[in-house]
Amino acid sequence: MELKDWHTADIIAALKKRGTNLSALSRQAGLASSTLANALRRPWPKGERLIAEALDIAPEKIWPTRYQHPVRPHKYHNQNDR
Repeated sequence: MELKDWHTADIIAALKKRGTNLSALSRQAGLASSTLANALRRPWPKGERLIAEALDIAPEKIWPTRYQHPVRPHKYHNQNDR
C-alpha cells in the first residue's frame, strides 16, 4: 500500500474549515506569519506538529512519507563473529 502525503491545498482547506490559516497559526506560535508554510514544502517536525494539532490529527497521518522508518535487517552477533 502506497502512503501519500496530503496535498498542500487539502491542508490549507482543512485549516480553513477549522476557521484558521497558516498565517494565523504561525502568529499564534510566536512565529513570522509565513514561517509555517515551510512545513508544507519540506520536513520540519515543529511546524508539522503545530499544523497537525490545529487539525486534531497526528502529523504522521498528514505526512506519512516523512515519518516512514526504513526497515533495517538486524545483524546478530555471536562470540564467533569477533
